[in-house]
Amino acid sequence: MPKTTVHSRRTRSTSRGLSVVGRRSWSPADTRLLAAVAVAFTLLQLVLVRPWMGLGWDETVYVSQVGGQAPAAFFSAPRARGVSLLVAPIASWSSSTALLRVFLAVLAGLGLFIALRCWRGLFPVRVLASGGALFATLWITMFYGPQAMPNFWVAIGALAAVGCFLRAQADRAARAPVWGVAGSAALMALMRPTDAVWVVLPLLVLLVCVPGWRHLRLLAALPVGLLAGAAEWVVEAYVSFGGLRTRMAEASRVQGDLGWNIAVGDQLRSLSGRTLCRPCTSAMPDVAVLVWWCALPLLAALALAVAVRARRTARTLVPLACAFSVAVPYLFLIGYAAPRFLLPAYALLAVPIADGLLRLAVTPSGRRRPVGVTLLAVALAGHLAVQYAVLSRAVERTTLSHAAWSRVVDQLHRLGVRPPCLLSGHESVPIAYYAGCASVHTHGNNANTTAAEIGRAAQRMPVAVLTTRTSGPPPYARTWPAYRLEDPGPYRGQYVYVAPGRGSGPSAGQVSNR
Repeated sequence: MPKTTVHSRRTRSTSRGLSVVGRRSWSPADTRLLAAVAVAFTLLQLVLVRPWMGLGWDETVYVSQVGGQAPAAFFSAPRARGVSLLVAPIASWSSSTALLRVFLAVLAGLGLFIALRCWRGLFPVRVLASGGALFATLWITMFYGPQAMPNFWVAIGALAAVGCFLRAQADRAARAPVWGVAGSAALMALMRPTDAVWVVLPLLVLLVCVPGWRHLRLLAALPVGLLAGAAEWVVEAYVSFGGLRTRMAEASRVQGDLGWNIAVGDQLRSLSGRTLCRPCTSAMPDVAVLVWWCALPLLAALALAVAVRARRTARTLVPLACAFSVAVPYLFLIGYAAPRFLLPAYALLAVPIADGLLRLAVTPSGRRRPVGVTLLAVALAGHLAVQYAVLSRAVERTTLSHAAWSRVVDQLHRLGVRPPCLLSGHESVPIAYYAGCASVHTHGNNANTTAAEIGRAAQRMPVAVLTTRTSGPPPYARTWPAYRLEDPGPYRGQYVYVAPGRGSGPSAGQVSNR
């Protein structure tokens, strides 16, 4: 048999117990297997997450920065411009949400393929494919893969960064993994600078504090990658927020003042399919969802035990440490939850857990364990059933909420609130995007104007304010005509106040005076 096949693998070992399979041993069949996982992931997104599902609140903020459907929404301190750059190739010339979803789904599949390939040689390809499949079939991954949101891309960057880091440590002469570390760190920092720091923190500790792990090129690549990705965010901090420290303080305030706060329960509540849990007062999810989530630390412990027994602890312990590190702020330092926050941790757990599970079903020599195979098949069937059930609820709930925004826009248009226009009040950020208006606020996390400026704007364009059932209009709008939103959904009984002289009044029975 030729020496280029997987049966004649040569390895390079280090004092840290790391080894990689020789470059020529990675066969085209291995690449095709990972590509098949990536293609299946792309198709799952397109089939299960409707491409025509409208843009969410945060998505409208990111897309509006580069799109032409509506003026750019206020960009608050925690946000970074990476997502806007990601969607620019489509959003800069097309307002089609379906086209954008397809574009992002394809990119997500490609990103998963590249990230998994960064681990080649560290684990058998069946482990990498299984880990990729586990991560790809999480409802959170399928839901956010085709969305204009940063968390999935931080997860992909984290997976690639740790894989390249371990390969660079295993083969000190290789330069490609070092470049991979720098590029992956830059990707994470471009999307969410703070998350990027939490991901690479264990890697920096190893490089600085453990003599056997010191690697000068990696020690340069990580900071350079982080700085390259976060450069725009830092520059914007000085241009628009008065400095880096001020922006970080403002980002903390917007997120509820970061500090010691055990949010594990909040994360559990968000797993029922809620995209945001703030405040997180809902009931706990179904038992099956709780079992899945609570099993993760046990499976991670199993993966570590398998690795220690096989004397390859490092390649399992490092991603587990990075997964814990990036989860810390969202489990212990923030007062609310969203399931997408933990996507980077799930991505880093996937490969080690897949390795541990496969060892239960297959011996090191490749012989199947019948009991282990049966138990694993049952567990995977349960996993898929739980993930699909939650995903279906999340997609349905999100689609309904976006449809409600569209109904409000229809009523605003009948009142004469059409572009160019200005919208403020309850959930005005996404509704303004749908309506083609600018969104403004005089207070709160999105404050970007004053009452006087809104009054001046009302003299030259339609201006409206949306209120809830319990809140009245702001002082500057109390004398404006009020119209009730007749909506079968969440906006039933709410009001819109339209600046006089710019709205044409109701033209259909669905909008009426109070």
